[in-house]
Amino acid sequence: MRIVTLLTDFGTADGYVGEMKGILLSQAPGVSVVDVTHEIAAQDVDGGRLALARYWRRFPPGTVHVAIVDPGVGTSRPALAVESDGRFLVGPDNGVLSPALLAPGARVVELPVPPHASPTFHGRDVFAPAAAALVGGAPIDALGAPFDAPVVRRTPEARRLADGTIAGEVIAVDRFGNAITNLLLRGPAVVVAAGRTLTLCRSYADVEPGAPAALVGSNGLLEIAVRDGSAAERLGLRRGTPVTVRTTR
Repeated sequence: MRIVTLLTDFGTADGYVGEMKGILLSQAPGVSVVDVTHEIAAQDVDGGRLALARYWRRFPPGTVHVAIVDPGVGTSRPALAVESDGRFLVGPDNGVLSPALLAPGARVVELPVPPHASPTFHGRDVFAPAAAALVGGAPIDALGAPFDAPVVRRTPEARRLADGTIAGEVIAVDRFGNAITNLLLRGPAVVVAAGRTLTLCRSYADVEPGAPAALVGSNGLLEIAVRDGSAAERLGLRRGTPVTVRTTR
């Protein structure tokens, strides 16, 4: 099966996604197009990067991932195609493709921008045609020249303080209002966020409705949640809010 996935901040109200799909289905007939999300917050490159990190390796080898969160569209920022861990990715050179760029052996080429390309819509005129070519079997080297210095964004690392506390932060808030952190738990711990000491649980149902809790999410990272509610709203959490952990062993 030939698969192209789409991640954008375009939303679905204006037809932009439909234009890209039209290009893909015209230039790569029979391709399966998977809409991962078009609800990344507008121009939120880090949000796109973190979403991409969750799924790009979950798809079969040969999948082409299109990831477009592109506030620099129409500027001199390069357009990229990446081959990494048996998959392909296309998108702007602003860090949104970082999860694949950080994998060992990643190969990168710069895509040419054709003269007819709209300076406001490279998704349709640059990235969709490149994805169609890749899913159709074109080698990545045929799409552009090697590119040696792509922009790479990294999630901030947690820090160990002098007293043994691990200091981290919220790196994303999901649609449920769960605050995902950059912290890994390695045993029983006391978790503090927004000035509150939180119960460490296995699942959301381990606390009473409306109660806040800390637990390890599906990506292996510590998250702060409120059962049947939004931790972001209830506790005032946002990207960058400090969260600390102290192991109790």
